[in-house]
Amino acid sequence: MSTPAAAPLDRSETTFRFLAEPTSVNFGGKVHGGALMKWIDETAYACAAVWSGRYCVTVSVGNIRFRRPILVGNLVELRARVVHTGRTSMHIHVSVQAGDPKGGELMQTTDCLVVMVAVNENGHPVPVPAYLAENEEQKRLAKYALDVKEALDAIVELKPDEVAKGKI
Repeated sequence: MSTPAAAPLDRSETTFRFLAEPTSVNFGGKVHGGALMKWIDETAYACAAVWSGRYCVTVSVGNIRFRRPILVGNLVELRARVVHTGRTSMHIHVSVQAGDPKGGELMQTTDCLVVMVAVNENGHPVPVPAYLAENEEQKRLAKYALDVKEALDAIVELKPDEVAKGKI
């Protein structure tokens, strides 16, 4: 099976915008971290599916940081973009910004890297179009994705055997 041609760059980004609803808050009155992680996964999936033209599954979420809370009624903007590809994987950087929809500045609340893999109807990985970084920002983000991958691989090596084997 040959590798597909590169997808056009205008298909490398996906943006979701919506208002944070009361159903998404935790006991502290802020948007629950789990709700935010769901939104991140959905946005990354949409970006990966558009890029690859395939159903995709999440392999990992790395380097997630919750910098500031999202409040009920805030305008939430999630921007996902392909920053690196492997043979079947796509590294998607997701940046989350939120703020007052009535003219307030949106501020970054969270960002992370999500690795998605394109799969066929049997759940087997399939090749994806190559992402070719063209400018300096894209090249920095591609290097960042590879650096985070290396760090996460090193963390996996630190796991005790009983944790890695699911005994704990």
